[in-house]
Amino acid sequence: MFSCRNFRKIAVLLLALLLLVPFVGYSAASAPVLIVQIKGDIDGGQAALLHRAMLDAKRLEAKAVIVEIDTFGGLVDAAVSIRDLLIDSPTQTICYIRNRAWSAGALIALSHKHLAIAPGGSIGAAEPIPTTEKTVAALKAEFAATANRTGRNPRIAEAMVDKSLGFPGYAEPGQILALTDYQAIEVGYADVVAENRDSLLKHYGLQDAPVIEYNSEWPEKLAGWLSNPAVKSMLVSLIFLAILTEIKTAGFGGAGLVAITAAALFFGSQWLTGLAGMVEILLFLGGIVLLVVELFVPGAGIFGISGLVAILASIFLVLGGNLQALSTMSMSLIVAVILFLFIAKRLPNSKLWSLLVLKESETTQEGYVSANDYRIYLHKNGVTETFLRPAGTVNIDGVKLDVVSEGIYIQPGTKVTVIAVQGSRIVVRPIE
Repeated sequence: MFSCRNFRKIAVLLLALLLLVPFVGYSAASAPVLIVQIKGDIDGGQAALLHRAMLDAKRLEAKAVIVEIDTFGGLVDAAVSIRDLLIDSPTQTICYIRNRAWSAGALIALSHKHLAIAPGGSIGAAEPIPTTEKTVAALKAEFAATANRTGRNPRIAEAMVDKSLGFPGYAEPGQILALTDYQAIEVGYADVVAENRDSLLKHYGLQDAPVIEYNSEWPEKLAGWLSNPAVKSMLVSLIFLAILTEIKTAGFGGAGLVAITAAALFFGSQWLTGLAGMVEILLFLGGIVLLVVELFVPGAGIFGISGLVAILASIFLVLGGNLQALSTMSMSLIVAVILFLFIAKRLPNSKLWSLLVLKESETTQEGYVSANDYRIYLHKNGVTETFLRPAGTVNIDGVKLDVVSEGIYIQPGTKVTVIAVQGSRIVVRPIE
């Protein structure tokens, strides 16, 4: 039997549940639908815009992300970046082809599990330019894998890329495949022909959800410009050129600032588009740190070589980590070396170079002498004029001599004594 005390506990629990129900229902009903429009040429700016929307979708627990497409195509790497964002999204994604989704736009459309198309819309015509066996094979595999991942016939996706295949009833061999609105419905590539956005939302049961639209802002527009292959190659060349100049000038600083600025533009734009993660950025920064360490802590080149390898690896990964990335890096490095040699030949005649190079010469008037027998300096004392790392210069009785320490580093202005002379090799030790 239930006691009065137990009855009160149950009543309180039921009352609490009843009070929570409206809040739970309100939270679910208020989850928004995010709409991103992809218009014109597909580039890094479009990828950056979708990347921002997908981050917000996770934060806002959005019901769905609707991508409205009207494009003739664009950059394949940007389309692949968008494809990866959509495929891996935990949020429901819906594609709405307003007019056409051709070329790279077709790959983006196929990345959605749900696809709607407006009357008169079309999808396909994705033959790559340039049309080489390699590019066709790579893009065909990307299309087929994407279609298979989203539950569509991969054979149709392949025919959109490779015109030699054709598809019975829709395209003869030798013709590239493009599907109209009703054809996309027939082959199972589209769920519905939607007259407008309202009918689209109603079909998927989203008509009551608040809608948030995303438009390109200046970061996305900047990312789009910086994602241009020519601009990316120019930035990589500038990074290489600045690093070579920084090494040549041994810590001047101006070239280092240029390298950091170019790297910020390069990695920042790629991070906005989702092509660069924290691993690549940290790898690049680690390489810069190692180069700085090499300037101040000599380590037989270990720090410098490790830093260069880290920088090259980070750029390689951001560019895609493939043969195209190697090609871009090679061309950028060649351009950087040519520019560096061109500049280096003219620097000795410039005012800038006079600030960077050592003007003093080792003349007799300055106290430098040549002696065949250095044993006269044995056990004599002097003062270091430069760092001994372990080699450097010591002033003994007004004569500047090239000496070495016993393997330790000695600061300038340190009193030392000559402990050994072996031919022209003079060994010194700090005086206690």
